[in-house]
Amino acid sequence: MKAIILRTPGGLANLTPTSLSDPGAPKANEIRVRLHASSLNYHDYGVVTRPDWPFDRRIPMSDGAGEVEAVGADVTDFTPGDAVVSCFFPTWHDGPARLGDFATVPGDGIDGYAREIVTLPATHFTPAPKGFTHEEAATLTTAGLTAWRALVVEGDIKAGDTVLVLGTGGVSIFALQLAKSMGATVIVTSSSDEKLARARALGADHTINYRTHADWGRRASDLAGGTGVDHVIEVGGPGTLPQSIAAVRVGGRIALIGVLTGRGGEVPTAALMVKQARLQGLIVGSRREQQDFVRAIDTLGLKPVIDRTFGLDEMPEAFRYQESGAHFGKICLSF
Repeated sequence: MKAIILRTPGGLANLTPTSLSDPGAPKANEIRVRLHASSLNYHDYGVVTRPDWPFDRRIPMSDGAGEVEAVGADVTDFTPGDAVVSCFFPTWHDGPARLGDFATVPGDGIDGYAREIVTLPATHFTPAPKGFTHEEAATLTTAGLTAWRALVVEGDIKAGDTVLVLGTGGVSIFALQLAKSMGATVIVTSSSDEKLARARALGADHTINYRTHADWGRRASDLAGGTGVDHVIEVGGPGTLPQSIAAVRVGGRIALIGVLTGRGGEVPTAALMVKQARLQGLIVGSRREQQDFVRAIDTLGLKPVIDRTFGLDEMPEAFRYQESGAHFGKICLSF
């Protein structure tokens, strides 16, 4: 079967097409899945470009979607022909977060989904939403579930809330769509007026070009009636966190789910304390939360926004497109 492997040291030039042996028939509690799609995340980009990974080779990509070909004994959740999507934390089935590293994450601590067939425990997957293409389903594993957990599971979003979404990448666009479907007012930031126009077409109530408005946190607070926003989807990290704190209301929530501006830096603790706001770090979610998310999608009719799709052997080009920052929503691999 076809696959892409990453050889150390990392780098897009070391993403190598290869042929692997067939994984074989499923054993008890396993399913065999023919994969058809994956989607790119900044986490995947960090894996494939990191120069000092402690392994000789790795199959990248944390997201995978496809069709069940066979099931092993004692599997009751799936039957051949079912459309399925992978779980980011395959060993976190339910309950509160207990994982603080990526040792069990496909495409990172273990081999991922840049391959045509896998035979794995059935609990590594959930059903895909009804009517989704494999590419659409592949966007849920990381980006979609992160937005769901930030707003619904931890954020307890309700109609009438105001949500500030930073940027127009995969998590942010999912957050925009989810928040609007639940009756919230949404503010979106970007440095591109074209992307802001697309965000408004998706339902954003207000948009802010952060290059035009350097004090975009204060502007977001003013747009929320002067008292601040209820939720912030914070994907930037240390470079944007001070503005997010300025934007949030007293007692509001900031979901820290990205570090696009870097991993170091100081947290303005005094400003956060004055706001009495909750700053919570999040890494995706559990299998149970993904199952709940899929049921919600089936009810809401939400469809992910896919900017562009590449073939499996075009993975380096897909990551270069991600590097450019030109995308709006998700970038997918189809195979």
